[in-house]
Amino acid sequence: MSTEKKLLRSLAGETLPIPPVWMMRQAGRYLPEYRATRAEAGDFLSLCYNSELAAEVTLQPIRRYGFDAAIMFADILLVPDALGADVWFVTGEGPRLSTITGPDGLAPLKGKDDIHDHLAPIYETLRILRRELPSETALIGFAGAPWTVATYMIAGRGTPDQGPAHKLKAEDRATFEALLDLLTEATIEYLSKQVDAGAEVVKLFDSWAGSLNGEDFTKYALAPAKRIIAELKSRHPGLPVIAFPRQAGEAYIGFAKAVGADGLAIDTNVDPAWAAEHLQPDSCIQGNLDPKHMVTGGQPLVDETRAIIEALKGGPHIFNLGHGITPDADPENVHRMLEAIRG
Repeated sequence: MSTEKKLLRSLAGETLPIPPVWMMRQAGRYLPEYRATRAEAGDFLSLCYNSELAAEVTLQPIRRYGFDAAIMFADILLVPDALGADVWFVTGEGPRLSTITGPDGLAPLKGKDDIHDHLAPIYETLRILRRELPSETALIGFAGAPWTVATYMIAGRGTPDQGPAHKLKAEDRATFEALLDLLTEATIEYLSKQVDAGAEVVKLFDSWAGSLNGEDFTKYALAPAKRIIAELKSRHPGLPVIAFPRQAGEAYIGFAKAVGADGLAIDTNVDPAWAAEHLQPDSCIQGNLDPKHMVTGGQPLVDETRAIIEALKGGPHIFNLGHGITPDADPENVHRMLEAIRG
């Protein structure tokens, strides 16, 4: 790993005068070049599994903006796809999956060691990116956290409150926990192979962690993340890991230290000054500009960007959004954000 890469320096605990910057979903529909490549691929999953095109869309925002990191283009639902669930995407509506409502839903799924042939194109994407990325640009791999992925597998789609997953957890704890265990083990194998293929950092997205409370948060958000990170660091000493238990609220406190993460991504609801006081002493903080500023732009974008940097300047910080950039964002606003960060 090159110590010249700013992202890696921040994750190692260094406080830099200008923080490294990248954006969640930086390869995406707000860019015209992405839309053209997606049309060439035919559909979303075909794009994910086409190594050359997936690498191309990963590189597009690096060429345009010079971000300090590239995150491989893929999706958190590739793991259930590799495990044997039916996964497809409905244009304008999002993912659809076969549902798991009891033990019969688990029976057809593959084991954790049987996913790699299916996911081989993802590993090839990473190998291409390691060859093609600028030497100063860090390469991030990622996966969805077990709870978040399970919510889609149980409901068959995204839901506003993750109600079906909570229902299965309450009514059939054995099936629910068996699914989480399978996803935890599969995620370890998937991320480990990503590192073998060239990922220098991995990020664990727990997008729906905020719907877990109390003991459930500890058992189903914190504990799986700790298990995944411990095994990855055992296999790959020195590997930096970023955790994102989105909307965890007060449960952000101590989370990075408890799970062994080097970086903690925070969502748009978190006050950066509060994060500096309560979270930054334990880890590098990543975040947390509201993606709406990428749509509306103007002086509020510049002011909020500078305010976040000011609040978090006393410790290691990676500038990012508090959630993914949206399809209606103006690409020029990304330039404005970068100017506010870098001068």
